[in-house]
Amino acid sequence: MTRRPSAPMPDSLRHFMRAGQSPARSVPCPHCGAAAHQPCRVRATDRILPDVHPARRSDWARQTACCPHCQVEPATACHDNGRPRLTVHTRRYQEAEEAA
Repeated sequence: MTRRPSAPMPDSLRHFMRAGQSPARSVPCPHCGAAAHQPCRVRATDRILPDVHPARRSDWARQTACCPHCQVEPATACHDNGRPRLTVHTRRYQEAEEAA
């Protein structure tokens, strides 16, 4: 016997239930492959982590905030004198957390 899906969850309730989670969980994790809104996992043991991977936090900041240090738009990688960085500047993390 299969279970019928219930009514869709209202956005206000969905936000309330996710309020304790890191806002970086709104993007997929490039390190472990966790989908958006799913917790990060250790790839070797499949153990759930209490926090997100640094690569996921960096991607979230890159997608949601402008960088005040190197003046790039969201979804554009930070750079140091024209060289692209693997991570984002610290001030971009701060901007993303203020916007969340």
